[in-house]
Amino acid sequence: TPTTAVRLGEVGTEVFLHVHHHIREADQTLYGFLERAERSCFETLLSAHGVGPSLALSVLGVHGPAELARVLADDDLAALCLVPGVGKKTAARLLVELKNSLDLPIDGVPVTGDGTPVGRTAVSEVQEALGGLGYSPDEVRAVLVDLGGDDPSVLLREALQRLARA
Repeated sequence: TPTTAVRLGEVGTEVFLHVHHHIREADQTLYGFLERAERSCFETLLSAHGVGPSLALSVLGVHGPAELARVLADDDLAALCLVPGVGKKTAARLLVELKNSLDLPIDGVPVTGDGTPVGRTAVSEVQEALGGLGYSPDEVRAVLVDLGGDDPSVLLREALQRLARA
């Protein structure tokens, strides 16, 4: 992405990249990203119908991982249409296909570069546990948005009680 290209630094300096190995019938291509979240978004975009590496890079060039998560959470069709090569029909399809694919941050909780909430490890553990139990990311976010505390077992119990009432 342009962000990665700008942040690489001088020629000859050593960098660590998160690499995606894309294999097609006739060729193999490596795509490198400075942040794990950017590579994860790239791979999620590739999983959508009709999205290849060039379109995925275009989307990430316009919207970084955090911004893309916000666009999907807000159903912001106009923001997706800002991407070159994405019209209204493609944007609507991407919203439907990707809305629950990205791990969106819990409202109001800052997120690190790798997508984990800052200072909220108990909440992220509960989020992962509820996801493992089959709850959708939207259900989990709705329940965890105003929970507080540092004990994952207490948070999980409270979240399950709230989900049972819903």
